[in-house]
Amino acid sequence: MSVNRRKKVDLKTRTHPLINVFLVIVSLIQVFPLYWMFTFSLKDNREIFGANTVGLPQVWRWSNYEQVFSKANMGTYLMNSVIITALTIFFTLLLSAMATYAIVRMKWKLSKVVYNTFLIGMMLSIHAVLLPLYLNLQPIMSTRWVLILPYTAFAMPQAILLMVGSLEALPKEMEEAAFIDGANIYRIFFTIILPMLMPILSTVAILTFLSSWNEMMLAVTFISIDKLKTVTVGVNDMVGKYSTKWGIIGAGLTAATLPTLLMYALLSKNVTKSLAMGAVKG
Repeated sequence: MSVNRRKKVDLKTRTHPLINVFLVIVSLIQVFPLYWMFTFSLKDNREIFGANTVGLPQVWRWSNYEQVFSKANMGTYLMNSVIITALTIFFTLLLSAMATYAIVRMKWKLSKVVYNTFLIGMMLSIHAVLLPLYLNLQPIMSTRWVLILPYTAFAMPQAILLMVGSLEALPKEMEEAAFIDGANIYRIFFTIILPMLMPILSTVAILTFLSSWNEMMLAVTFISIDKLKTVTVGVNDMVGKYSTKWGIIGAGLTAATLPTLLMYALLSKNVTKSLAMGAVKG
């Protein structure tokens, strides 16, 4: 019986060679833009617009990276983006988790109204309210907070939507036991709820990172001081400053892309767990 079961499992897990070939082709298509961007950043204009557009650089011009950090202030732009994005993720996760706990676990009359109000926020585009934001955020204009606050506000509806489903799937027995042992609501939230929500928090962190790291419209409009500009604005400014040196612009794009790849590499396992939890729930 055991041998037959093993054969059945082997037959089920075995894939057709054509499927493997197809998956390899799809993987190469997905990786090719990263390869092209990296090789693009190590070339000069002659290679980029000449006969070596796709191939490896004939001369590996690492000086492009030196120039993008020394002359184009890419280090400052990256630091500003890291600070703004990190604070946005922190406030989004904390406030969204607290709001989700209040909506799901606490019994009060307006819980559904508040939840639906947050969901309505998903219908609004952050760029559609550019003028109201510009008028209301004048006291903190040209500071990092002028980006952190709207980024957090517009990231919370999606975060709460994802967290509500995950929190509803968690059993209440651990919280009830903690209440019996004398733990207050804050201790339960920070020591029990947050660790159990870690997979979905990682998913929300990646989504928030992508939205705030790549956003440019608000950053261009609200930040006028060069030392506070984000990486998207910095790369956009380089197009005019270094319009004849596209290799330097490619180096800037590569430097701006690496944090995104690192972020996903660190949190991808938790994202897979959160997707698996959602699949089991469904």
